[in-house]
Amino acid sequence: MEYLIYLQFLIGLVFLIKGADFLVEGSTALAKRIGVSDMIIGLTVVSFGTSAPELSANIFASLNGNASLAFGNIIGSNIANILLILGVPAVIVSIPISSKVIWKNVPLNLLAVFTLFVLVNDQLFDPNNSCKYADSHSFCNLLGRGDSIILLLLFAIFIYSIAKQAKTEKVEPTNNNHISLWKSLILTIIGLAGLLIGGDWIVDGAVYISKTLGMSEAVIGITIVGIGTSLPEIATSVIAAYRGRHGIVIGNALGSNVFNIFWVLGLSAFINPLTYETSMNTDIAMMGCATLILFFSMFIGKRYYLGLTKGVFFLILYATYIIFLLLNSAF
Repeated sequence: MEYLIYLQFLIGLVFLIKGADFLVEGSTALAKRIGVSDMIIGLTVVSFGTSAPELSANIFASLNGNASLAFGNIIGSNIANILLILGVPAVIVSIPISSKVIWKNVPLNLLAVFTLFVLVNDQLFDPNNSCKYADSHSFCNLLGRGDSIILLLLFAIFIYSIAKQAKTEKVEPTNNNHISLWKSLILTIIGLAGLLIGGDWIVDGAVYISKTLGMSEAVIGITIVGIGTSLPEIATSVIAAYRGRHGIVIGNALGSNVFNIFWVLGLSAFINPLTYETSMNTDIAMMGCATLILFFSMFIGKRYYLGLTKGVFFLILYATYIIFLLLNSAF
């Protein structure tokens, strides 16, 4: 049985890589045909598709009452989206990022982090509020259905703003492509399916391995599941960077972070309210710091570029954070 889990893990990795390849090829061709930029495709189609593993993992975690796993998955994925998913492609090739993206989409990411922090820390902002779970102070904090509606409404506003952005950034459609419209759609759908299956199988295997090592649910969520469900974004970003589709790289990372908080956590909490452990505030702070580091890095060295030096720094910072978490859980 153990060998089958490892085999499933490896097959999932193959599905993930090929799925990312098909998704980038199909979505890029689709963008050219309908006349929208790579950035818009990255913020919508690609972000939605690569966030599907987080959504799937969170819905099951929510239904099973694994709140720490649900929060850990999103927080871990979002930190990985900035430091790992932008760091890896930046090591391979220098990635230009438009100033409009930095001044518009990065603040939106920070808004999502701040909104989540406020909504889950009920006792911090309202200490006189009665505690539903008297046996544990940390469980006085809840992401309830009212909070989930706020997140989902913010998600709707985000989608509306992307639709407006798509109109202003509309490019001339072109049919000078060997891929037909139907083939573009089929490749995109197959790519999304490959990412879903591959991500699911990899996460299942990773969770099994981590549990045998005795890791806590929160740490599993932030590290193993967070990284596992981010593998579609990593694979997609590396393929996109290699092909020179830089708009998809940055759009995928920033779009996925907004999707994860507003859509995935919002839907998860609507299905089943999630209790929150205040010990995870440090991880939310790290999520905000990673976003701020991305912002300020744009004004250091070559402006509005992610290159080798910045990519290596992102990866070292991410590795340091993961090691800190693992050492903390061990002791």
